[in-house]
Amino acid sequence: MQRLFSIIFCALIAASTSAQSDKIIGIWLTGDKSAHVEIYKSNNQFTGKIVWLKEPNNPKTGKPWLDEQNESPSKKTQPLIDSLILWGFSFENGKYTGGKVYDSRDGKIYTGKLSLQKTSIP
Repeated sequence: MQRLFSIIFCALIAASTSAQSDKIIGIWLTGDKSAHVEIYKSNNQFTGKIVWLKEPNNPKTGKPWLDEQNESPSKKTQPLIDSLILWGFSFENGKYTGGKVYDSRDGKIYTGKLSLQKTSIP
């Protein structure tokens, strides 16, 4: 009976940790309110992609914004919507760390961490 209790207790701890780590999954508005980023879990890591842009088209061309600043020539012609901008984040000790963040404005990749903050809606 004690062994069964231990197994159930360990399963509950694992489920609780997973539920807490999954709180970041969803669609989030960026700090500057110019984009929505969808964060999802893949292979036990958190990844994010742009799913909406406040200004989806380049006013000069009338076409969707492209990832023109990307250092990879093959990605320069890819639309920003659906492009990965977060990857490799793990949830440990209450924090999302170990990942990379791509900034399409300068084409650079940075190390980063993610966190959830309480905000009030005006």
